[in-house]
Amino acid sequence: MSPVLEARDLRRAYGSGADRFEALRGVSVNVMAGESLAIVGKSGSGKSTLMHLLALLDRPSSGSVLVEGTDALDVRGRELNRLRNQDFGFVFQQFFLNAHASVLDNVSLPLVIAGVPRAERRKRAMQTLERLELADKARNRANDLSGGQKQRVVIARALVNDPKVIFADEPTGNLDSSTGAEVERMLFDLNREQGITLVIVTHDADLASRCGRSITMRDGLISDVSEVAA
Repeated sequence: MSPVLEARDLRRAYGSGADRFEALRGVSVNVMAGESLAIVGKSGSGKSTLMHLLALLDRPSSGSVLVEGTDALDVRGRELNRLRNQDFGFVFQQFFLNAHASVLDNVSLPLVIAGVPRAERRKRAMQTLERLELADKARNRANDLSGGQKQRVVIARALVNDPKVIFADEPTGNLDSSTGAEVERMLFDLNREQGITLVIVTHDADLASRCGRSITMRDGLISDVSEVAA
């Protein structure tokens, strides 16, 4: 496997003077194509900050993130948006769905941003909904779905552009145990069957143990790296 993402000596500070807080204090890690990687740690350890930098949702104070060998600092504006929209999918604990829009429209959003024609958007969104057994909900408002159905819609939205990497931040945090287990199954099936790289931020040890590799964050640094699955 080759790295799809490389973090080199990432540092991220917020505030200034006496209020300055160093969320990351020099983190280097490679994310290999096709792997499942858990980023674990207590609140304030820097795990979500690391994910946001890897996903190009934030920029480091110093250091660099390489996407398939290209330094993200050299990518700006529309090209940066295209890279995020085309190569990455996102599944967060908060669903971030348009509550009053249809399921189909929510799933189609990345394709709208990418400028895909309407007929093609509908075709691809429906195909993705069918994969997740949600085609019968296409016309429903997102607000009318259960929590588990909403998270499946989020996964469909993350998949609609055929991303190389899915970033999942506490993806089962708002779900009951049985629904959470189903969402986990979907994510790991995508990793195993389609080779999508999976980066999961979690405090759930059981979820982390299902990943191929786990890194533990503490005080803005990586304190441990473990191979946690065969």
